[in-house]
This record gives sequence, C-alpha cells and structure tokens, in this order.
Amino acid sequence: MTKLKFLPLCAALILFGACNDSKAKKNTSEENKTAKDSTEISEEALLDTVQKQTLKYFWDYAEPNSGMGRERFHPDGDYPKNDAHVVTTGGSGFGMMGIIAGVERGFIDRDSAVVRFNKIADFLDNAPRFHGAWSHWLNGETGDVQAFGKKDNGGDIVETSFLAQSFIVIREYFKNGSEEEKKLAQKYDDLWKGIEWKWYTNNKNGIYWHWSPDYQWEMDFMIEGYNECLITYVMAASSPDHSIKPEVYHEGWARGGNITTDVKAYGMPLILKHNTSGDKGGPLFWAHYSYLGLNPKGLSDQYANYWDLNRNHSLINYEYCQENPANHDTYSERSWGLTASYTKNDDGSVGYAAHSPDSDRGVVSPTAAVSSIPYTPEKSLDAMRYFYTDLHDLVWGPAGFYDAYSLDNGEKWAAKKYLAIDQGPMIVMIENYRSGLIWDLFMGAPEIQNGLDKLGFTYDKE
Repeated sequence: MTKLKFLPLCAALILFGACNDSKAKKNTSEENKTAKDSTEISEEALLDTVQKQTLKYFWDYAEPNSGMGRERFHPDGDYPKNDAHVVTTGGSGFGMMGIIAGVERGFIDRDSAVVRFNKIADFLDNAPRFHGAWSHWLNGETGDVQAFGKKDNGGDIVETSFLAQSFIVIREYFKNGSEEEKKLAQKYDDLWKGIEWKWYTNNKNGIYWHWSPDYQWEMDFMIEGYNECLITYVMAASSPDHSIKPEVYHEGWARGGNITTDVKAYGMPLILKHNTSGDKGGPLFWAHYSYLGLNPKGLSDQYANYWDLNRNHSLINYEYCQENPANHDTYSERSWGLTASYTKNDDGSVGYAAHSPDSDRGVVSPTAAVSSIPYTPEKSLDAMRYFYTDLHDLVWGPAGFYDAYSLDNGEKWAAKKYLAIDQGPMIVMIENYRSGLIWDLFMGAPEIQNGLDKLGFTYDKE
C-alpha cells in the first residue's frame, strides 16, 4: 500500500499495535514541531498540508479488509466494543471522493488508487443490500451489517446517497482511462444503477430513510427538508432505472412548497426552513454533505438559490459565534464553526452532539469552518490557519485536525479522535474551492443533469 507522503511508517501502524508507543509519540512530536514552526506557511502550502494529512484517515488508517473508511479512528486505540472494525457507508463515500482529489494532486499514486477502489467495489458488491441500498454501518472484517440501532439494521437510503455520490465521481474520473480503469468505472456504474430509489418511497410522495428486513417500514421516517438530505432526492431523480417522480421531491422533500421561509438572522435570509427549533440555522454539515458533488454555484429551483442558501448558513453560523450569547471563551473571529462532532461532556469526558446555535456547548468542530471554505473563503482560511498554528499542539494529529476542541474556563480541551463524516468533507470542499474538481466530475454526469432537469433545477451546464 502506498503511504501518503511525510507520514512516518510507525504512525501509520499505531492503530494495529505494530509500533512502540514512545517511538510513535516521538515521531508525532517532531512532526508537530516542524509544522508549528512554519507560522508563515503560504495559503497553497496550508491547503496542501491539511488535505494531505486529512486524507490519511481514508488511506493509511482505512479498515484493511474492506478498504473503506472506519466510522471512527482513535489514535490511542481506545475504541468502544469492536468499533475499530466498523466502517461507514456515507463517510466512506466522502473519503472516496477525497481520494480522487488526492490522486489529482499527486498525494496518492493513481495505480494504487485503482487497486483500493477495486477492493472497495468488490467489498460493497458482496455486502448485504436491501433493494439496492446499503446499511449505515458494515463490519469491515466480515462484510455483515452492523446495526446502527435496533430497527436500523437494513437499508439506509440517505447514507447510500452519500456513498453513491462517490460512485458517479469515480466513474467519471476513470471512464476514459486504461482498460483496467474502464473496468473499474463499470463496477461503480453497476453499483450505482442497482440502487432502487423508487422503492424507498413506499408508494408515497416522499422518500423514507430506512427499511429493515425484520421491521420493514416501522421507523417511518420520511425525509423532509431542510437538512443534509437534498442529495438523496437528486440521486433518486437521476437514477436511469429506479427514478422517482417529481411529485416525490415537491410533495415530500419540499413539503408541498412549505419548505421556504422569510426568516432572517443577522440580516441574512435563511431562505429555507431548517429542521431546527430556532431561527439561526442547523449544524453546518447541512451545507456540506449534499454539496460535495452537487455544485451549489448557480444552482436554483423554485425554492432556493443554493449558493445563497449555503453561504448565508455559513455566515449566520459565524455571526452567532461572534455574538456568543453564552459568553464562551472558545469563540473569536478566528475560532468558530458549529456542527455535529465529538463534544465535551460536563464531566470532561468525550461525548457527541450536533452543535448549532440551538445546541451551543462552547465546542468548535474544525470541519465546520474548513468545509465551508467555498462559501466563506477568507473566514475559513483564517480559522484554518488559527487551528494549524495557534492551536497546533492541541488540535493537529496524525489524520489532520482532531474532531473538536474547547477553550472554555481557561482549559484547553480537545477530543483527540476522528470521525469519517467530519474528515471527508474537509478534503473534498477544499478541493472544490481550489479547482472545482469534484463538482465538475459529478455535475458532468449526464444522468445527474437529467435528474436536476426533472426536478426543475437550473444550473450551469458547461
């Protein structure tokens, strides 16, 4: 396996217990000192460094049997139960798009990426599918479903849609390559075309998130906007053989037109009703997950201009941190960004929370500001530089920025752990900011254009 550049081999083996802990700590300390001394690092070098280091999550620290992204990576090896073997379908999709960015930038050898993508495709082809959809979690060693909850042990069409974004991107990237690459592209085309999106409507005007072979539709969760799931409806409309009717989008996701709002926060329109109790928007991952492949620039339908929607969402999140109504020490002009991540519990232990203005715990998740870089480039770059230089010893680790930190009450705290769903968007959105690569690949796919046309979107077709 090709290792990403400048990662000591020992650090790559920590997870598997193959290195002496003291040696690993020494190497990590030396890396940190070198990076911390580079306070005058250029924008290009900073972006390269963050992308490359973050990509290690999905390359060096991937689950070895499946090649997929682990649900979580704890460098200290302290996992709950058997979580070290749990892989995530949606988070892996984010990482697979990140690997494409890594190949294009020369961080990863193209042939090695083909080998990895073949391994993942074969693993997914042999894993259980439920009317073409995968479960939220799989056991990377056995390929079996790893239940996300008691009744969530079957198809998860939302996680499948996050994964399917990457199928399109991989296919488009390799379809005109060597014979081996063309075969790889065909594998991902077959996986994409086998997803039965229409079946997940349960014969109603809306898509239902879950189906279980044991509990069928008992979870009864129709996906209605606005949250992170726009991509699910776009993918469903784009399917060549299992497409939904436009009414499913307009009556389900758009709530019969009731998805819009006139509410403003800090003078900026929310545009769509976020599925939150307050009026300052949901966690920032809502502006990221659906838009890793789906380009919001120039994208509009009868409900929203999606660039304005996401830019406003990011700026409102920033302004909330500046207002700082709870007087947290963590927030400043350079320290901001609320989204779902690990969190600091009252007793100082590590938990999980969907941070937002409605759920403010004084915890910043670096992925929030970093992944918003297309929308708020100056503010995101300033935050990234602050994380990398001023907070380097606290938040920089073997797979990039740790998942969350707090500076409240004079205490520097960080969850020195990683989650796939937070690492992946940083790589991809940085690349979209730099080159638009992932956006161009996804939006160039003919069936995606057909799906957007079907739902009444306007967008740049060049």
